[in-house]
Amino acid sequence: MWIRIVSLLARLGLAAVWLISGVLKAADPAGTVIAVRAYQLLPESLVRPVANTLPFLEIALGLLLLIGLGVRIAAIASALLLVVLIGVIISVWARGLSIDCGCFGGGGAADVDGWDYAREIARDVGFLAMAAWLTVFPRSPFALGPGSRPALSVPAQHEMAE
Repeated sequence: MWIRIVSLLARLGLAAVWLISGVLKAADPAGTVIAVRAYQLLPESLVRPVANTLPFLEIALGLLLLIGLGVRIAAIASALLLVVLIGVIISVWARGLSIDCGCFGGGGAADVDGWDYAREIARDVGFLAMAAWLTVFPRSPFALGPGSRPALSVPAQHEMAE
């Protein structure tokens, strides 16, 4: 039973992360473009499409996790996205750029140092651990996915022969 409780906490925690992050980015599309551009990893022709798609991907993952539908698939997609995000933060740190990650809105040039990047990476590794847990243990209470709900029927009783 404790595994399902941990799965519930991981599912709702990761859902909250994606929903908050996605909504903040969707509410400020210009800021999201600035944040994506600040990483200096994409050609200019891809900055706007990525900035316009990312918030809605995050919101979709958050909603799937919140309602508990397709949890394993959402967890795998979350893990892949988090690995990419951790990689780009490491890239920025290694190249000596000083930017806000834009993970929860904002973004662009900022007065940050190595400790700021280390905290962002550690935070994202924690989120990655939640996604990894859900990949292995996707079933939890209060989920719509198959196998997550208790059976609605009464199991058949075997009659004893006399």
